[in-house]
Order: sequence, then C-alpha cells, then structure tokens
Amino acid sequence: MHIRQGIAHDIPVLAAFQKNMASETEGLTLDENILRQGLQALFSDPSKGHYYVAEDAGVVIGCLMVTYEWSDWRNGTVLWIQSVYIAPGYRGRGVYGQLYAHVQAQVRTEPGYRGIRLYVDKTNKTAQGVYEKLGMNGEHYQMYEWMKE
Repeated sequence: MHIRQGIAHDIPVLAAFQKNMASETEGLTLDENILRQGLQALFSDPSKGHYYVAEDAGVVIGCLMVTYEWSDWRNGTVLWIQSVYIAPGYRGRGVYGQLYAHVQAQVRTEPGYRGIRLYVDKTNKTAQGVYEKLGMNGEHYQMYEWMKE
C-alpha cells in the first residue's frame, strides 16, 4: 500500500467515493456537479486543504481530506480530517490507520501544526472504535452546525 497526496487526476474516483460515503453514512444523494466543482476548487486552491489517497497496485482504495483550523489558544494550526472513505473490499485492513499515521507524522514534524481533529456521526460506532483505537478521543467537544439550504 502506498500513501500519496491526491491530485486533480483523482477527482473521478474521489467523487465516486464521496457519493458512496454520503449514501452509506447519511442516506444522502449528492449532486455530482456540485461535488466535482467542490473537488476542483480544493485542488485549485491549496489553502482550502488537500486529499491523501491510499493506493494498492496503483488503484486508489481509500482517501481522506485535510483542512486547516487556526488555533489562537495553541498559536498554530489544527488539521481536520474529513471525507474519509475506504473502498468496501479494503475495510478492516488498516487502510485508514495508514492514512491517519501519515497525517499524524506530518503534525509531529511540522512545528506549526498542533494536532488533529475530526467529526463522526454519533451513530457510526464502527468509525468511533477505529478512531479510539488509534488514540483519539471524543471527550472534549460536541459539534453543532447550521447549514444554509
């Protein structure tokens, strides 16, 4: 397995992964045009974030997106992991663990990075178990949101 930074060439597979994730986790059907525009905007503007992909024999089998949060409390940047998806045939085989370890290594070596955060659906006990096994905790914050229709 190989971890690399995503590139614009990956947009078709990333779009398919995100459509699958939305359907599997929240029962949502994403508008593919909006999704592809969102992916293109990310690749066109690195300040928005970036993707990492896991490949097996040159085939993308998983991904996650990293975005940035400035923390005045820590005088540094907290990386947010979002848009995690592992292809069904590769789940339970450590793919996410390797993607997470890659991000964690960057936080450890980059002086301006302070930590990693992510959010997870309250009902997704499988993902919560994976995150806890990797040393993350959900003890401090509860997330709230408001989204424009």
